[in-house]
Amino acid sequence: MAMISGFIKNIKQRAWWANALLAFCLYMTIVYLPFDLFFKPLAQDQEVWFGLMFTGWSAKLGGVVHWLIYALGAYGLLHQKAWLRPWISLYVLQVALSMLLWAMLDSRGAGIVQGLIAATPFIGLAALLHFKPNHYLNQDAGEA
Repeated sequence: MAMISGFIKNIKQRAWWANALLAFCLYMTIVYLPFDLFFKPLAQDQEVWFGLMFTGWSAKLGGVVHWLIYALGAYGLLHQKAWLRPWISLYVLQVALSMLLWAMLDSRGAGIVQGLIAATPFIGLAALLHFKPNHYLNQDAGEA
Protein backbone atom coordinates (compact mmCIF):
# COMPACT_ATOMS: atom_id res chain seq x y z
CA MET A 1 0.00 0.00 0.00
CA ALA A 2 2.87 2.37 0.79
CA MET A 3 4.28 1.77 -2.69
CA ILE A 4 0.99 2.76 -4.33
CA SER A 5 0.59 5.89 -2.18
CA GLY A 6 4.21 6.82 -2.95
CA PHE A 7 3.52 6.40 -6.68
CA ILE A 8 0.37 8.55 -6.46
CA LYS A 9 2.27 11.23 -4.55
CA ASN A 10 4.99 11.11 -7.20
CA ILE A 11 2.43 11.53 -10.01
CA LYS A 12 0.77 14.48 -8.24
CA GLN A 13 4.11 16.31 -8.02
CA ARG A 14 4.38 16.52 -11.82
CA ALA A 15 2.55 18.64 -14.36
CA TRP A 16 0.01 16.80 -16.52
CA TRP A 17 2.23 17.07 -19.58
CA ALA A 18 5.15 15.50 -17.69
CA ASN A 19 2.90 12.60 -16.62
CA ALA A 20 1.80 12.19 -20.24
CA LEU A 21 5.46 12.08 -21.27
CA LEU A 22 6.14 9.49 -18.55
CA ALA A 23 3.22 7.36 -19.80
CA PHE A 24 4.54 7.62 -23.37
CA CYS A 25 8.06 6.58 -22.30
CA LEU A 26 6.64 3.64 -20.34
CA TYR A 27 4.53 2.55 -23.33
CA MET A 28 7.50 2.77 -25.69
CA THR A 29 9.72 0.85 -23.24
CA ILE A 30 7.31 -1.90 -22.22
CA VAL A 31 5.03 -2.39 -25.25
CA TYR A 32 6.12 -0.85 -28.55
CA LEU A 33 9.89 -1.30 -28.71
CA PRO A 34 9.93 -4.95 -27.53
CA PHE A 35 7.39 -5.67 -30.28
CA ASP A 36 9.41 -3.66 -32.78
CA LEU A 37 12.67 -5.40 -31.92
CA PHE A 38 11.53 -8.99 -31.37
CA PHE A 39 8.42 -9.49 -33.50
CA LYS A 40 8.55 -7.07 -36.42
CA PRO A 41 10.14 -8.74 -39.46
CA LEU A 42 13.55 -7.39 -40.41
CA ALA A 43 12.31 -6.49 -43.91
CA GLN A 44 9.60 -4.23 -42.44
CA ASP A 45 11.69 -2.54 -39.75
CA GLN A 46 12.29 1.20 -40.12
CA GLU A 47 13.78 3.80 -37.79
CA VAL A 48 14.25 7.52 -38.41
CA TRP A 49 17.15 9.49 -36.92
CA PHE A 50 17.77 13.12 -37.85
CA GLY A 51 15.33 12.81 -40.73
CA LEU A 52 17.08 9.81 -42.31
CA MET A 53 15.29 6.49 -42.72
CA PHE A 54 17.14 3.36 -41.68
CA THR A 55 15.93 -0.12 -42.59
CA GLY A 56 16.90 -3.71 -41.85
CA TRP A 57 19.67 -4.35 -39.34
CA SER A 58 20.53 -0.66 -39.01
CA ALA A 59 16.90 -0.06 -38.03
CA LYS A 60 17.09 -2.86 -35.44
CA LEU A 61 20.24 -1.25 -34.00
CA GLY A 62 18.46 2.14 -33.95
CA GLY A 63 15.55 0.42 -32.19
CA VAL A 64 17.88 -0.78 -29.45
CA VAL A 65 19.14 2.79 -28.99
CA HIS A 66 15.54 4.07 -28.92
CA TRP A 67 14.68 1.41 -26.33
CA LEU A 68 17.55 2.54 -24.12
CA ILE A 69 16.58 6.21 -24.48
CA TYR A 70 12.93 5.61 -23.62
CA ALA A 71 13.81 3.31 -20.71
CA LEU A 72 16.17 5.93 -19.28
CA GLY A 73 13.51 8.61 -19.84
CA ALA A 74 10.87 6.53 -18.05
CA TYR A 75 13.20 5.77 -15.15
CA GLY A 76 14.37 9.38 -14.87
CA LEU A 77 10.84 10.79 -15.00
CA LEU A 78 9.40 8.19 -12.63
CA HIS A 79 12.13 8.76 -10.04
CA GLN A 80 12.56 12.50 -10.81
CA LYS A 81 16.28 12.18 -11.49
CA ALA A 82 18.20 15.42 -11.93
CA TRP A 83 20.52 13.87 -14.55
CA LEU A 84 17.53 13.82 -16.92
CA ARG A 85 18.03 17.52 -17.52
CA PRO A 86 19.17 18.65 -20.15
CA TRP A 87 19.17 15.31 -22.03
CA ILE A 88 15.41 14.95 -22.28
CA SER A 89 14.93 18.38 -23.85
CA LEU A 90 17.80 17.74 -26.30
CA TYR A 91 16.25 14.43 -27.37
CA VAL A 92 12.85 16.06 -27.90
CA LEU A 93 14.53 18.77 -30.00
CA GLN A 94 16.15 15.98 -32.05
CA VAL A 95 12.67 14.58 -32.68
CA ALA A 96 11.50 18.01 -33.88
CA LEU A 97 14.55 18.37 -36.13
CA SER A 98 13.97 14.86 -37.51
CA MET A 99 10.39 15.74 -38.41
CA LEU A 100 11.46 18.93 -40.13
CA LEU A 101 14.30 17.27 -42.04
CA TRP A 102 12.12 14.31 -43.02
CA ALA A 103 9.47 16.63 -44.44
CA MET A 104 12.08 18.61 -46.39
CA LEU A 105 14.48 15.91 -47.60
CA ASP A 106 12.64 12.63 -48.02
CA SER A 107 10.61 12.02 -51.18
CA ARG A 108 7.70 10.92 -48.94
CA GLY A 109 7.95 14.14 -46.91
CA ALA A 110 5.30 16.82 -47.18
CA GLY A 111 7.50 19.94 -47.40
CA ILE A 112 8.82 22.59 -45.07
CA VAL A 113 5.46 24.06 -43.99
CA GLN A 114 4.08 20.67 -42.95
CA GLY A 115 7.43 19.85 -41.34
CA LEU A 116 7.25 23.02 -39.25
CA ILE A 117 3.68 22.21 -38.26
CA ALA A 118 4.72 18.70 -37.16
CA ALA A 119 7.85 19.96 -35.34
CA THR A 120 6.19 22.83 -33.44
CA PRO A 121 4.60 20.79 -30.62
CA PHE A 122 7.93 19.08 -29.98
CA ILE A 123 9.74 22.40 -29.90
CA GLY A 124 7.18 23.58 -27.33
CA LEU A 125 7.63 20.40 -25.28
CA ALA A 126 11.42 20.81 -25.40
CA ALA A 127 11.04 24.40 -24.15
CA LEU A 128 8.81 23.23 -21.27
CA LEU A 129 11.31 20.51 -20.37
CA HIS A 130 14.20 22.96 -20.44
CA PHE A 131 12.63 25.98 -18.75
CA LYS A 132 10.26 24.23 -16.31
CA PRO A 133 12.27 21.38 -14.74
CA ASN A 134 10.41 21.87 -11.46
CA HIS A 135 7.34 20.46 -13.26
CA TYR A 136 8.96 17.04 -13.69
CA LEU A 137 11.95 16.97 -11.31
CA ASN A 138 11.85 17.04 -7.53
CA GLN A 139 14.05 20.08 -6.89
CA ASP A 140 14.14 19.32 -3.16
CA ALA A 141 15.81 15.94 -3.63
CA GLY A 142 19.21 17.47 -4.30
CA GLU A 143 20.37 14.40 -6.21
CA ALA A 144 22.63 14.45 -9.23
